[in-house]
Amino acid sequence: MSGPILHHYGTSPFSEKVRVAFGIKQLAWRSVKIPPMMPKPDLTPLTGGYRKTPVMQIGADIFCDTQIILREIERRHLQPTLFPGLSKGLAEGVAYWADHQLFSACVAIAFGIMGEQMPDAFLEDRAKFSGRPIDRTKLKRQSAVMHGPLRAHLGWVEEALSDGRAFLFGDAPSLADLAVYHGVWFVRDRAKSDAVADYAKLNAWADRMKGFGHGTYTEMDGKEALTIAAQAQPMAMPGGVAPNVLGLSLNDTVSVTPDDTGRDPVVGQLVALDAQSITIRRASEETGDVQVHFPRAGFILVPHKG
Repeated sequence: MSGPILHHYGTSPFSEKVRVAFGIKQLAWRSVKIPPMMPKPDLTPLTGGYRKTPVMQIGADIFCDTQIILREIERRHLQPTLFPGLSKGLAEGVAYWADHQLFSACVAIAFGIMGEQMPDAFLEDRAKFSGRPIDRTKLKRQSAVMHGPLRAHLGWVEEALSDGRAFLFGDAPSLADLAVYHGVWFVRDRAKSDAVADYAKLNAWADRMKGFGHGTYTEMDGKEALTIAAQAQPMAMPGGVAPNVLGLSLNDTVSVTPDDTGRDPVVGQLVALDAQSITIRRASEETGDVQVHFPRAGFILVPHKG
């Protein structure tokens, strides 16, 4: 069975979340660099059109969204765990807050600083991604408006760390630390904002997270990743399709779409469904049959009428 392949680009904050998880677990992985905006010709055959970054591939199994990526990494590599002590469940809830509310504020701050250097094509792509227009002349104003909410969010983190704990749930990093960190990294390390400069505990914590590194990786071409998928078989999914109010059954044709941004549906046959995950089967000429995995939270699953 092949190891993890991460389809990502260097400035992607959600990719940094996964890269640091590889560092915490000291994993060896392979890196496929993808464009930061559409089109993504070597990725689309794997995902069926999902456009967010990153995507993790293990053979012919494709994991979309960091929720499901980190869950699969944890399943395959239990130690050191991403759920130390009493963090299970709570860490996932904190991560969902950080990935949405905190990260939205971080994006506004970062775009206010970096927006003038961003190419028009990139902003046009992000407008399509978010579903709303992006006016370059308003980015600094929007950043100023979100400065207060960002400070409020990070104030909670600073307060949590004020008792001397090394990480959010104690002496070891958890999923919650990864989720908070990638937003802080985007603002502090990528955008070079001073918005977090006076949070002493948070900055010391962020330095500890940065110190984990990214594990050990080797570069790979996207075409090679397609070949790996074509030569592999998707993993067995023994759980089947749990009873659901939509009345969906095994092999039904369904559509899976993010509920916030990048709302490009992926269509396939339902392979597995439970309280936390969705798995569909689809095929392309380049890959043959693949399984695409999504989390339930943050995604809309409906029967496909096509």
